[in-house]
Amino acid sequence: MLAPLALPRRYLVDFDLRDLPHHFADVLIIGGGVAGLRAALGIPEPHRVLVVTKDGVRESNSVYAQGGIAGVLDPEDHFDDHIADTLAAGKGLCDPDVVATVIKEAPQRIAELMAWGTVFDEVDGQVALTREGGHSHPRIVHALGDATGQEMMRAVIERVRTRKNVRVWQNSFTIDLLTHEGRCRGGLVWDRRRGPAFVWARAVLLATGGAGQLFRETTNPPIATGDGHALAYRAGAELRDMEFMQFHPTVLYIAGSSRHLLTEALRGEGAYLRDRNGHRFMPEYHKLAELAPRDDVSRAITAQMAKTQHPCVYLDLSHLDASYIRDRFPGIDRLCRGFDLDMTRDPIPVRPGAHYMIGGVTIDHDGRTTLPGLWAAGEVSSSGLHGANRLASNSLLEGLVHGARAAEDIVRMLDSSPSVPLEVPPIHGDSPVVKHDPLDLADIRESLRALMWRSVGISRDAKSLAEAADQVDFWCRYVLGQVFPDPAGWTMQNMLVVARLMIATASEREESRGVHTRRDFPEPNPAWAHHISLQRPAFEIGDQSNPLVLP
Repeated sequence: MLAPLALPRRYLVDFDLRDLPHHFADVLIIGGGVAGLRAALGIPEPHRVLVVTKDGVRESNSVYAQGGIAGVLDPEDHFDDHIADTLAAGKGLCDPDVVATVIKEAPQRIAELMAWGTVFDEVDGQVALTREGGHSHPRIVHALGDATGQEMMRAVIERVRTRKNVRVWQNSFTIDLLTHEGRCRGGLVWDRRRGPAFVWARAVLLATGGAGQLFRETTNPPIATGDGHALAYRAGAELRDMEFMQFHPTVLYIAGSSRHLLTEALRGEGAYLRDRNGHRFMPEYHKLAELAPRDDVSRAITAQMAKTQHPCVYLDLSHLDASYIRDRFPGIDRLCRGFDLDMTRDPIPVRPGAHYMIGGVTIDHDGRTTLPGLWAAGEVSSSGLHGANRLASNSLLEGLVHGARAAEDIVRMLDSSPSVPLEVPPIHGDSPVVKHDPLDLADIRESLRALMWRSVGISRDAKSLAEAADQVDFWCRYVLGQVFPDPAGWTMQNMLVVARLMIATASEREESRGVHTRRDFPEPNPAWAHHISLQRPAFEIGDQSNPLVLP
């Protein structure tokens, strides 16, 4: 385990228990994506559930998912094949028991979604299945052609709204997890209308999603800033595999526009990747060509861009049936037409972008973290399913399975423990405040994102990582010590913490494995076939006896 990162204080803001409102719930769920809402649906009355979402409930990485959900539904497909594909993609770091558990639950979770009203695409009255990179068989269910997350979350959100024991606070930022005597007790939550308040709970589930916004090029929405990773780290929970950020190979690259994901299913349906000269290059890099795992395709694209000295490559669908492609991918068709591109005829400019945070809060089979009272599920967690590289369309599946399993474990805990009134523990946030001139947070944020893309992106080395560490440490010295009044400042502090953790583990792993590529250590090393963990020693406010120094 690496030495912990130096942080100036436990909580981001000062507080006194007498000054703020107090709210109570049996379960506090932080995050409103597929993992958080699936967990909420798994907690029955009389238990009271509060879901806190950073933005609107329809704004999450889950909503933006295009490709689909992987599951063995075809009689000619087999669990063992899906398991083998997942293990192969994970490059030696998957937990085989976790992989088997998640994959064998997939049909049940997909059927559950259908029972709740999710309408998946069909062919001849049967659920349509497509193939994506790394899969040996068509097993991806999808909806609205290329808007699976949108349709799935519509049904799940509608179901949550029927539950009388579930409340949802939208546009509410969780500043910190509250801990006392080594246990998570709730969260300090800021709401646009209510201001800050304490939420005390018997169980807390972290389901805050990913951290793609740490990079200049990303498929993630603006909310994906790694807040949950930072919350858990400050509270003393273990994190692991923070060096493993998956870069999606095909992000629409139009200068001056926001970046848009172009689903892997395009290549699953037969799209080719060509360079600026029209050359189809993927067969030269991998035997599966365009259907290779994402890490291999991203590296190949980056190498070909360097070889041709061009800022992107191109997706080519011109050899496929135009009518079928438009029907299969209506959202991408509309997106391309907005840039005067015909996806059935014109080459579509693409390049890789940060897509999925594989590393996160360490959890067991039931979603329990190393901090008692805290569970985690979905992209914020490190469950052992993905290893060093996530197999396409296993992410929504993981959120469904671990959201459900965490809920089951929480309910067992609630039902087996005495139902006593929640008490407010005597904690306080008397943090020292470092005064500086007003900061241009937008400038720091964009500078950080550019640095991370340049130095901690698809390819890294010791020199670039050391330079990134020095720069982030400099920003940390004058940003982390301040007390900010709103989410812009707290988000910036979280981003710096998570960036520094990513740099630390990327520097430590002296090999190339999965999505982690080191130019100075280009081959995998069997000695590194293990996880790298980080954990801040747990201590109460006022106890600064632990020297927190990162090597």
